[in-house]
Amino acid sequence: MTTRPGVHPVLMLLWVLMALCPAVWPVLGVSPNRILTPAGVPLAQLAGTPGVGGFFALLTLALIVLGLLAWRGGEGRWGALLGLLLSAVAMALLAALAGRYAASLWAERGSGRVVLAGGFWGLLLLLWLYGAQALRTLQAQGPRPGRWAELLPTAGAIVLWLPLAAVVVWGPMDRLSLWQEYRVNAALLGTALGEHLGLLALTLGLTAPLALGLGLRSVARPRFGRICLGTLGLVQTVPSIALFGLLMTPLSALSQAVPLLATLGIKGIGVAPAVLALVAYSLLPMVRATVAGLEQVPPAVLTAARGMGMTPSQVRWQVQVRLALPVLLSGLRVTAVQAVGLTVVAALIGAGGFGALVFRGLSASALDLVLLGVLPVVALAALINALMSVLEGLARVPGSAAPRAPSGVNT
Repeated sequence: MTTRPGVHPVLMLLWVLMALCPAVWPVLGVSPNRILTPAGVPLAQLAGTPGVGGFFALLTLALIVLGLLAWRGGEGRWGALLGLLLSAVAMALLAALAGRYAASLWAERGSGRVVLAGGFWGLLLLLWLYGAQALRTLQAQGPRPGRWAELLPTAGAIVLWLPLAAVVVWGPMDRLSLWQEYRVNAALLGTALGEHLGLLALTLGLTAPLALGLGLRSVARPRFGRICLGTLGLVQTVPSIALFGLLMTPLSALSQAVPLLATLGIKGIGVAPAVLALVAYSLLPMVRATVAGLEQVPPAVLTAARGMGMTPSQVRWQVQVRLALPVLLSGLRVTAVQAVGLTVVAALIGAGGFGALVFRGLSASALDLVLLGVLPVVALAALINALMSVLEGLARVPGSAAPRAPSGVNT
């Protein structure tokens, strides 16, 4: 298929989907309570609502300009920068539009619940994808590779999400049903955050040193490495819920045989089986990253280090591990993001975390309560990914090329 000069096919496709999304699905829903099915509110209907028309006009203008950029200026540096900024502004305008409509409806009726419907989430996702693609184009045409260039994706992600975050924190969002659910469950949300972070810290604290040791031994002994990676790959084929269940019986029997373990909190349900399962799932990407990073160190560098009189321990830690550090951090980044999501399932065996809110909302058919557990998980995963990406870039040896991560590790 041929395209006119200047047309960005990916951005154009995203823009067409943006135009179709609110036409197919309502962006908001209105219901008198949590139980009843909300009545859909199309995006066009918001234009005539008092106090909302200005936000609707600005959002429409932003979408039109995004379409023009996709048609003519998406490939250029300034067009990509403008696309990134407009995507961020449009995401914030969409949230402000929903909040203002909820406030207007509340002022008119004095009650009711306004939920964020499929059109809202679909349009928000497409705007984020548009901004992410514009950021990728900007990065490809940005500064030459270097330590500061590594920070461009994180800086762009901050620019993309900052206006939306400002609207969420300071904007007119308190009449939306999601915020009403938050006010009711604020204490539970704080407890879930602490439990989720605690499980994540335990998982990474056990996985990182264990994976580093297995990776070092796998490089030194290739036969052991094949067996190790094969075994860890086999663990990945076991469904997470099944693995949590398989650990319950032996740990329960062990805690009954040794009462001291039960006193320490090692039981058939709770944190112990959750952490063991999460560590088992987290080892494969971390070990693969360790092996890949260590194998990419040039043999001439190791020979030169030995020739300088460095001991085997100094060669391993000061040369081999140091040069492999960016790939090790890449594996740790993937492991951490994966563990954030898997920890949600751990709530099924009493480990707590945001999964407790998710499953509580599912049992009560309360979509807002489910979102109250899901959205912090998404935000936490994105934050960890951004921070680890910065550390990964800063750890790179100046003047060296970006190391190649193993397939399935650097995502």
